[in-house]
Amino acid sequence: MITNASSLTLSNLRQTFGLRLDTSDRFFDEWLNNSPTLTEAELQGLDRLTRNYTYLSQEEAPLEEIVKLVVVSPLLDLAGFYQFPFLVKAEVSTSIEVADEANAIAVQGRIDILVIQDSFWILVIESKPARLDVTAGIPQALTYLLSAPNLQSSCYGMVTNGREVLFLKCNRHQDVPKYTRSHTYRLLENTAERIQVLQGLKQIGAYIGSSRS
Repeated sequence: MITNASSLTLSNLRQTFGLRLDTSDRFFDEWLNNSPTLTEAELQGLDRLTRNYTYLSQEEAPLEEIVKLVVVSPLLDLAGFYQFPFLVKAEVSTSIEVADEANAIAVQGRIDILVIQDSFWILVIESKPARLDVTAGIPQALTYLLSAPNLQSSCYGMVTNGREVLFLKCNRHQDVPKYTRSHTYRLLENTAERIQVLQGLKQIGAYIGSSRS
């Protein structure tokens, strides 16, 4: 049986893949403690992102493609993901299969944006229209994280609807795969949280790099 990743819920992921929320993982409580201060150019870039999105959302809530262009793309640029050693790919096909005694299930989907370094997945990004709650993208993003190459145990994801951002971490090399999530950052309404979003993106790139050295 073939299922689309966009149709899955957290309950589906628990039943099908055994995925559990890890409430003991304090990663997102501590990850920004030692993050570097942003430069003036980076702060100006965040302000410009906010102004652009605010202007474009005056008439109607931006659709997913506008969110990618106006929010996700500038964030990736400011985080340095458009430069060596990273590569950015869009609409990446992915599939994950699981079988039991009764049947086999294949979950297929297309990752909105994938940041890679060599064969390592740095960041999976799932964007949603502004009219949806940002948490609506969590099951889909987690499904993609479960399908990451087996050579890495921890994978990171980001979900955004343009107004808000949250981050995910998935640990798969355990008896039971587990995930944890950050709180929801208000990208437009709160300057401090907007800064933390960019610091978080830069930290994820640094974590993967340090884990490989």
